[in-house]
Amino acid sequence: MSANRTVSSDGTVSTDSKGPANTSSPDPQAISYTPAYRRYVLVILTVVYAFNFIDRQILVILQESIKADMGLSDTQLGLLTGFAFAIFYVSVGIPIARWADAGNRRNIVALAITVWSGMTALSGMTQNFFQLLLARIGVGVGEAGGSPPAHSMISDYYPAEQRGTALSFYSTGVYIGILLGFLIGGWINHTFGWRWAFFVVGVPGILIALLVRFTIREPVRGQSDPVDPRIVQAGSKPRASFKHTMATLWQLRSFRFYSVAAGLAAFTSYGLGNFMPSFLIRTHGFDSLQVGTSLALITGIGGAAGTFLGGYFADRLGKRDMRWYLWIAAIPALICLPMNFLALTHDQSNWALAFLFLATMTGAFYLGPTIAITHTLLPPMMRAMGSAVLFFILNLIGLGMGPLFVGMLSDFLAPSLGSESLRYAMIFTSFVGLIAAIAAFIGAAKLPQDLKRQQQHNDMERSSAAEAALPESV
Repeated sequence: MSANRTVSSDGTVSTDSKGPANTSSPDPQAISYTPAYRRYVLVILTVVYAFNFIDRQILVILQESIKADMGLSDTQLGLLTGFAFAIFYVSVGIPIARWADAGNRRNIVALAITVWSGMTALSGMTQNFFQLLLARIGVGVGEAGGSPPAHSMISDYYPAEQRGTALSFYSTGVYIGILLGFLIGGWINHTFGWRWAFFVVGVPGILIALLVRFTIREPVRGQSDPVDPRIVQAGSKPRASFKHTMATLWQLRSFRFYSVAAGLAAFTSYGLGNFMPSFLIRTHGFDSLQVGTSLALITGIGGAAGTFLGGYFADRLGKRDMRWYLWIAAIPALICLPMNFLALTHDQSNWALAFLFLATMTGAFYLGPTIAITHTLLPPMMRAMGSAVLFFILNLIGLGMGPLFVGMLSDFLAPSLGSESLRYAMIFTSFVGLIAAIAAFIGAAKLPQDLKRQQQHNDMERSSAAEAALPESV
């Protein structure tokens, strides 16, 4: 029998294992997946997410060579690696999430990876800025169909008390992808040129799409949540309206703050991360192979460790107080700020890279906990949309504005600071992390009230749905 979790007014969590059996767990036949199969699905979806970021971030390691070939400015690089990609990514993400909340999420993920992988390969054939811009827009449209349905599937494979860890494991795909993208991209660019790098990372994604389509099963929606089994047996497939979902999110006062906090944290990480290869080449004299190897290890290992640890500690500490899901996002952000400053100002390359490793690790703690708490606050039929809205805010502020801001500020400072303009643009950007931490702390303060309200609301909806489904299931 599953324990019922209740949240007190201060955010602390208590459990009651004496709840009635017919309301504490879904239909046993609906949960027929073995732990090994659930792990397999999680690993495959993480591989998909890794390819998402290989194809998204491959341009970052290649941008100095592309800039030289096409005669681009830092502002144009910021558009290619940030705004142009992000604006289509976030715009298409909302309707795809609506589709995912009612359609087959596995098939959506398989189609999405096919589209973005194909457009990545086509990027290697571009001849000018406009053509490359169109190819990057295509990558953004494809990648918009990756995370929202994957988040929703993972939340159906794993119960609430394991979601932070599961979603953080999935989110390590960000840094695994960056690691592989930097390693592969740096080596291929150094050996064969930047065009071949796009081909090599794009084509394998089609094979991963086939693996998703033919080896992953679409889970029963809401199967890992405490619902009346009669709803599952009756085949009820509730779908929340777009208006209802948006109204629910707006009522969550904590969401307003922690979603902006996530966006500002991403503003810093994307703004600095997308220009870090250029910074190391211009300031420390690295070549593309050195940059690829160094950043692959730093970003891949440090970022993956921070992402996983963020979810792990949030799940453990959140059993006592759910506010830890947002405190885990806020506290490391405060540590990240001085680490970024030292990484950007230290003249010795080895020390700069060491501080960058610590900045990358602490700057990644926020991702898993913010996704997990969003799914905890929302009913199953709203989760893909919830992820899409969270990622809309995160990517519009972070990916859309971060790199573009750094590029424009670098170009603005260039007449007075010369080659040092990029360094000072990145230092200025790093202080946005302080605002992110403050917003996360405010979100944590408002979280207990939202959890209590949503718990009462979900209980009422489940009771109503059970009563409606009962005559058909008897």
